[in-house]
Amino acid sequence: MSRHQLNAPHPGPDQATDSFRRAPGRGAPARAPSQDNPAAGAPWLPDSSHPDGSAPDGAGEVLLVTSSAVLRSEVERIVAAAGSRLRAVPDAVEGGRYWDAASAVLVGSDVRELPPRRRTPAVLVGLDGEGDSLWHLAAALGAERVAVLPDAAAWLADHLSRSRSPGPGGLVLGITGGCGGAGATTAAIWIAQAAAGLGVRVLLVDGDPWGGGLELALAAEETPGLRWPDLAEARGSIDPLQLADSLPVAGGFSFLSWPATREQPSPVAAAASAGVLDAARRGYELVVVDVGRGAEPLRTVAWDCDRIMVVVPAQLKAAVAAVRLLQEIPPVEAALLVRGRTGAALDSSLIADAVGLPVQGRMPELRAVPGAMESGRLLEFGKRRAIRHFGATVLDWLGEDLQAGDVA
Repeated sequence: MSRHQLNAPHPGPDQATDSFRRAPGRGAPARAPSQDNPAAGAPWLPDSSHPDGSAPDGAGEVLLVTSSAVLRSEVERIVAAAGSRLRAVPDAVEGGRYWDAASAVLVGSDVRELPPRRRTPAVLVGLDGEGDSLWHLAAALGAERVAVLPDAAAWLADHLSRSRSPGPGGLVLGITGGCGGAGATTAAIWIAQAAAGLGVRVLLVDGDPWGGGLELALAAEETPGLRWPDLAEARGSIDPLQLADSLPVAGGFSFLSWPATREQPSPVAAAASAGVLDAARRGYELVVVDVGRGAEPLRTVAWDCDRIMVVVPAQLKAAVAAVRLLQEIPPVEAALLVRGRTGAALDSSLIADAVGLPVQGRMPELRAVPGAMESGRLLEFGKRRAIRHFGATVLDWLGEDLQAGDVA
């Protein structure tokens, strides 16, 4: 298949494009809303077997917690398009009675607290124009995702449809640097290589369009397969097998990179990025995302991660920078990877105390690594015993979550 032949469903002329972010949670097989029944822009027409307009028997109930009439009106159309029933309550106190029985929970941007000990994760829904406050609120509440309406209407209908019949999905692990030059890309490559060596189906994703291109570090610029710009027009639910067949392979794992060229990277909309990562979750057991440290990747691909590991050199300045970074990452389980030699002046326990995250691995400090990065020989270094041990410690941290990612 050519690098320009991934055929993903496209929305109809009246269908709004998706705009959402993912935080903690597991993925499930997805089907995009039908072109004949788009989630946005038109009222839902009931099935002829339900003349009263009710949802089909057995459809899951969606709980909406909001006192906003505008949000409720928007969500009502989307829930109907997904074939579900809606229960709307004005606040979290009343919503607590129905929370765990709901197939999905939507929380309006007017809500400021959630009930304790809830099991079903929530999606924060807001309106276009509310700005960055939505993501800050989602982090404070511990919401699963953010859906900005009306742009995210099609995605939300798809999400609600899937929530009635959840299935298995792979684990998405984000890797970011606590400071510039921490070695996050190197760590991501070695972790992907270690997992692939154990027979895990792995996809390594370049999450930063300004990072110079992951393919360069893999010495795989000429390897045929799709790159991010080829997926810029993807919409809706992408077939995971078709995606996997279209991606290049290096080191025993698939990868999706930004092109390593001098040209300014073509933008990929948040909707397309999210659709690709959802398909990746369904097609691989482990997706390792090299998130980068830019504001845009931290607000997009980072929210698709189930866990995040922060690479921090064993230096005080790096630890301080990592503390600042933590304010920007989504509310998922996170841990540190300390880069440095054993016996460094700033040991792992001091770094953990300074940053406020546990240390789950020590990344070897090898003098020749910068040169290997420049010459595309990182995969050769990944075969060394110390590097394989490093990768194994990360996979041990993923534990049962990785084993659960047994997708067909």
